[in-house]
Amino acid sequence: METKRIVYDDKVVRAFILASVVWGVVGMLVGVIVALQLAWWPANVHEMLSFGRLRPLHTNAVIFAFVGNMIFAGVYHSTQRLLKARTWSDKLTWAHFWGWQAIIVAAAITLPLGLTQGKEYAELIWPIDVAVAVVWLVFATNFFMTLKERNEKHLYVAIWFYIATIVTITVLYVVNNLQLPTSLGHSYGVFAGVQDALVQWWYGHNAVAFFLTTPILGIMYYYLPKAAERPVYSYRLSIIHFWSLVFIYIWAGPHHLLNTALPDWAQTLGMIFSVMLWAPSWGGMLNGLLTLRGAWDKLRDDPVLKFFAAAVTFYGMATFEGPMLSIRSVSSLAHYTDWIIGHVHAGALGWNGFMAAGMFYWLVPRLYGRELYSKTAANWHFWIGTFGILLYIVAMYISGVTQGLMWRAEADGGGLLYPNFVETVTAIVPMYWMRLIGGSVYLLGFVVLGWNLLMTARHGKPVETAVEVPVEPAEPKAPWQEIVFGKPVMLTFVVGVLVAAMAVVNELASTVIAVVALAVALLGTIALGFGQAKHGEKTWHGMLEGRGLLFTVLTVVAVLIGGVAEILPSVAIGVHDRSTTQQQPYTALELEGRDVYVSEGCYTCHSQMIRPFTWESARFGAISDDDDSLWDYPFQWGSKRTGPDLAREGGRYPDLWHVNHMLDPRSTSPGSIMPAYAHLATNRVAFDRSRGKLLALQNLGVPYSHDQVAHAADDAREQARGIAESLSRDVEVDSESELIALVAYLQRLGRVRSEFEPSRASDGEGGVEVSRAGGAR
Repeated sequence: METKRIVYDDKVVRAFILASVVWGVVGMLVGVIVALQLAWWPANVHEMLSFGRLRPLHTNAVIFAFVGNMIFAGVYHSTQRLLKARTWSDKLTWAHFWGWQAIIVAAAITLPLGLTQGKEYAELIWPIDVAVAVVWLVFATNFFMTLKERNEKHLYVAIWFYIATIVTITVLYVVNNLQLPTSLGHSYGVFAGVQDALVQWWYGHNAVAFFLTTPILGIMYYYLPKAAERPVYSYRLSIIHFWSLVFIYIWAGPHHLLNTALPDWAQTLGMIFSVMLWAPSWGGMLNGLLTLRGAWDKLRDDPVLKFFAAAVTFYGMATFEGPMLSIRSVSSLAHYTDWIIGHVHAGALGWNGFMAAGMFYWLVPRLYGRELYSKTAANWHFWIGTFGILLYIVAMYISGVTQGLMWRAEADGGGLLYPNFVETVTAIVPMYWMRLIGGSVYLLGFVVLGWNLLMTARHGKPVETAVEVPVEPAEPKAPWQEIVFGKPVMLTFVVGVLVAAMAVVNELASTVIAVVALAVALLGTIALGFGQAKHGEKTWHGMLEGRGLLFTVLTVVAVLIGGVAEILPSVAIGVHDRSTTQQQPYTALELEGRDVYVSEGCYTCHSQMIRPFTWESARFGAISDDDDSLWDYPFQWGSKRTGPDLAREGGRYPDLWHVNHMLDPRSTSPGSIMPAYAHLATNRVAFDRSRGKLLALQNLGVPYSHDQVAHAADDAREQARGIAESLSRDVEVDSESELIALVAYLQRLGRVRSEFEPSRASDGEGGVEVSRAGGAR
């Protein structure tokens, strides 16, 4: 039989592993620093090294630099072997590698400088977003061309998950990062308020789903059986795991916005689909753990299997806890607390971090042609890392529950038991120190990994892997009609029609249809799952696995169904009729202050969403509604309260209080852990850019007049002078400083309109100016 020689490109795999380890240490070190800053506020030593600026750097470094490079290493290594083909283009491969590292460096420079969009997991400014899109397109092109030129026609389960990752991240990233630039380092997204919140968490949740989960599952399905020297436990379970996960996950984003101003239908939709995620997630976890049947004895000595087994267990824990947190009553206690931080890190450090360690310990010795330098050190790393992460998440669980209970605690005579928000913060500071210790221990374990891999590489040499692939005539493909109109697709179509019918019938009929749809889905899935193909025939899915393009198209359809159903109604119809609102847009100065607020990362500690609970309205003011954030580009509802909610902050304190609070938080709030922002008093606002900002927002539908746009800089300076003059009796502050702009923004929060009116007015014909009320408060 004729064969051809294939030489795999493992040089880039080695490069991605090195990058992952280096960035992993950097990202975790920044995480330790921000943990220290919460436990001991003087650790905020400089404006570029403050918590608000470093926290986004930490999340981006861990997600996109550490885990991202790990994913690319695993994908490039396993894909070549599963497809029996070298990657399609070496030039594209290295353009991907160096482009991704350049993006990481750009993020590491811009985020500490305060250049950010202010959206979680999507903080990068628009030029970097463009670079991400280009590099991702390079990666996708290389992957799918390799898929097209493959020598192994059967697509193994890991490839399914890689396909889902690439196509879904493309859709998510593009939609969430639609922006209108105002300068090289600044832009406004095209969505605002409730719409922006829905789109952001549709992206944010599914960035976790399709960047931190699906590619790692693909890696699990390839490397875990390799390490255990056992086949995957159940092929059928892997099919159910894949399709149900891909279809359901995309709907679950709104569970991050429970009990907020998001429409009830979207909240309910997110909660239902999040709870449904239990089944496919645990199906994947069981498939991974049961693959170890007959190999459990190896865990005593093999650090690779230790890490894999623990990682899959953490995946099961996180995917049990996630749906639980998506229940409204649980979310009411946990949301905005450190409980969520513990949950996120159980996934990031336990699932992603341990999978990375297991893959690296298995892969590096094979890439360098020698055994792992020290199995003893690897085993120590496992126990050190396990201790560190358990200490971390236990501290955050205790802290989170304490916060949630203290916020809602009522005194015997009525009212709040802890009316001073600072009391709820100082109570959990010991847990912040415990988190710092846990995170530092975990980082120590990762440093041990880096040393062990480096010594393994130094005592070995790069191995070139070549295989002889048989050249066989291509098998006839099953007709696409046989797949597209196959029983699984028809079953999905019938269930979809039944679900759609629920929207156009009365409540009783809707309930009946829901029961019928559920019964059809369950019985149909069971029938398909247990149906056997005749001898010599392929199953429907077996035929699909031979057609890469059709498989990709069906994956895209499965993803888009949920995305379109969730996002399109709010985007196309809108949530609040802007023509009836009483909310006036921000003045030019208030808008500049809002940009300072976003730049400093204030949203990482403060929410602007008062939920419909008595203890929240008693503490913060009237419940928030969709009208409150109508002109917010981006929305600022937040996801964590280290400080109090600011939705009704305007007018609560005088200007002088805010100035003193920013210069020395403990002078106004004894016990506060907030860093000082003295630099805001010396940093000046670039008012010459105000016109461009108002013009961009005008193009996005904000009702600024042409006069307001044309005089934006003058109006901003006039309002700033009024505030500075009112403060001059007590403190001298430069009227063009960022501090004055921020005070203007904070005083506007919760108010329908600004107190400021410009001192000019036009008669609409000759531009005659008439004196109006001044800007001083």
